[in-house]
Amino acid sequence: MGVIKDLFTNWRVLLLILFLAFAFVSIGPRNQEGVAIRSVLLNTSAADAGIPNPKPTDRPTSREVIIAMGNLPIETVDDFDNFVSGLEGNQSFTIETTQGFYRLETTFIRNTTEMEDIGLRVYPAPQTNLKKGLDLQGGTRVLLQPDEELSTEDMDTLMENMKQRLNVYGLADLVIRAAGDLSGNQYVLVEIAGVNEEEIKNLLAKQGKFAASIANETVFKGGQDITYVCRTADCAGIDPTAGCQGSAGSFVCRFSFQISLTSQAAQRQADATRDLEIIDVDGQSYLSEQIVLYLDDKEVDRLQVASDLRGRAVTDISISGSGSGRTREEAVFNALANMKSLQTVLITGSLPVKLTVVQATNLSPALGEEFLKNAIFIGILALLTVAVCVFIRYRKLSVSIPMLITSFSELWLLLGFAALVGWNLDLASLAGIIIAVGTGVDHQIVITDETLRKDSQFGGNWKKKIKEAFFIIFVAYATTMFAMGPLLFAGAGLLKGFALTTMAGITFGVLITRPAYAAIIRILINR
Repeated sequence: MGVIKDLFTNWRVLLLILFLAFAFVSIGPRNQEGVAIRSVLLNTSAADAGIPNPKPTDRPTSREVIIAMGNLPIETVDDFDNFVSGLEGNQSFTIETTQGFYRLETTFIRNTTEMEDIGLRVYPAPQTNLKKGLDLQGGTRVLLQPDEELSTEDMDTLMENMKQRLNVYGLADLVIRAAGDLSGNQYVLVEIAGVNEEEIKNLLAKQGKFAASIANETVFKGGQDITYVCRTADCAGIDPTAGCQGSAGSFVCRFSFQISLTSQAAQRQADATRDLEIIDVDGQSYLSEQIVLYLDDKEVDRLQVASDLRGRAVTDISISGSGSGRTREEAVFNALANMKSLQTVLITGSLPVKLTVVQATNLSPALGEEFLKNAIFIGILALLTVAVCVFIRYRKLSVSIPMLITSFSELWLLLGFAALVGWNLDLASLAGIIIAVGTGVDHQIVITDETLRKDSQFGGNWKKKIKEAFFIIFVAYATTMFAMGPLLFAGAGLLKGFALTTMAGITFGVLITRPAYAAIIRILINR
């Protein structure tokens, strides 16, 4: 009882217990069934039903979780996929979540027999507030470099515009941050969970300068001249007048959607068509000049202009384009994907600068899940091995057990810190955790050796022995902190997780866990 009293009245031990409790609250472990909503696509049944798009800053356990659909329990992602695949057109159903009930209705894509996406992207309900990086949960990481040097203000504008473009595209669970390297190059790092690499590369690499011209005269531009872009099935989809054309091995489908122009853009269109001639094309009357659509200075389509629009300031017009594929279904899919990308550009306008894709990585969630399981197993095995080796060296349970507990405490504090600040745990962060815990074991051995040495110049003076040990520890701490500093910026920020985790881990160790360890072994060995 005297040992326990001494332990729980020592302020260093109490400080460690207090921080461990804070870490537990921050991590927030719980047993939760269902699927969490990752994102909600705009202009879909889910968005129309009022299901909110989660914010990237939301803590994982606070996210809305689907627990039932159509009175059927939803416990896994497979349950969700099976329910959605069994839906039929024009069918109503309810969704029960942790935050309420919603009623959705399925609809068909215009002029097709395919249903529209209900607009929900889900993943297994999180059991803690720890955020997995792309290495562990899968997704796409894209590193982009601006074609010209940007000021801090321009870089913020660029990232905000990119974020808006990705949100409009239906992607909410994303990270966009500025990065750089030791050579002074500027980069933008984008991480998006659970999406296709090519789809994101195409969306981000395009500056998105959209313009329409008649007779070489620009009549409107994307973003600034457009007040509304239709994205619902009644005015957007496969073009009913053109449909899909082709034969075995090659199909082309045309899409169309309605947009609304500002009065100024409508007037420019009227001025550009006022003096044009009327010609006959296949029995139809059109103007002598076509309206030509450009995306990033490349022509993407040409459209005939009806003769009755000559000289008229019309604000509602139709935009069209196409998509191809080896089958009709593939052509429809590609056409709708091209339409969605063009709609996004028209809504958000162009990025302030052109971006070059430096690196794009698509990561498998299955690989990350397997790696995480192996990492946890190997980590526990390594700590137990260290404890056995320490016991063989010192022949004292009063040393090996506190060392093992201290190592687990450092790991728990690091995870609590990651959950508190919302830091994503990726491969780089896990490497930092290993370094921090390994450094902790080394420092604990230094403390143990100094305190147990019988030939120490300080004799039996515990305070001076521990002071000598911590002098060595603080020198090593300072060296590591200085070494980690450059890694915050090296590799375009891809090593930032490693550097931050290592720095946080050794700081927790030097200030909290290692002083507590020194107090624990002093109390236990004295007894």
